[in-house]
Amino acid sequence: MSVYSLNLRPVFPPAHLAETEGLLAVGGDLSRERLLKAYAEGIFPWYSPGDPFLWWSPDPRALLFPAEFHLSHRNRRYLQKTGFVCRRDTVFTKVVRACAEIPRRHESGTWITPEMQTAYIDLHVAGFAHSFEIFQNHELVGGLYGISLGRCFFAESMFSLVDHASKAALVDLVALAKRRNFHFIDVQFLTPHLEQFGGREISRREYLLRLGRALKKPALRKIWSEL
Repeated sequence: MSVYSLNLRPVFPPAHLAETEGLLAVGGDLSRERLLKAYAEGIFPWYSPGDPFLWWSPDPRALLFPAEFHLSHRNRRYLQKTGFVCRRDTVFTKVVRACAEIPRRHESGTWITPEMQTAYIDLHVAGFAHSFEIFQNHELVGGLYGISLGRCFFAESMFSLVDHASKAALVDLVALAKRRNFHFIDVQFLTPHLEQFGGREISRREYLLRLGRALKKPALRKIWSEL
């Protein structure tokens, strides 16, 4: 299969036409309209600095189902002793920038380019992007951010400055997802870290069916600190 070249119109080819590794299209822009359309069709941007915009729809797709989330007793006891304070949507921009700037083990550089940061901050202003923030001694020490449409959450990135801070952010996300009857949390690719919490892979076909059902519900377009 060939990779599709996008123009200025916010239109994508069907997700099932992606290449084996998941690459579907190249080009376009990061406008609000295009990004929302992409996520609603099971597509997301992922590219390196200096490269053109690349759009992906992998098969299989990794998800966390709130009802299947697993946190060990050891981790739960540890988190209860940290003094972490969980907040949402109070420092979204700081969370995005921390995800872009803080080095990660086994990774060099970042895919969260300045234009990507600007695009997701715009989605936050519009009520579609949200952050889960962990504070310790009044300092931001971890968090994650992502996009919410219908009753699903597309987790984009997380960071930690102290042990287990990003884990605490994930726990808060799952708790909210359970309360609000979210169908799933999309984590795109399965890693051993996510697998320990109950993450698993499903086929692209099943993913798109589940996505369609989740998008029939209205999006929670408000500041999530109120939820």
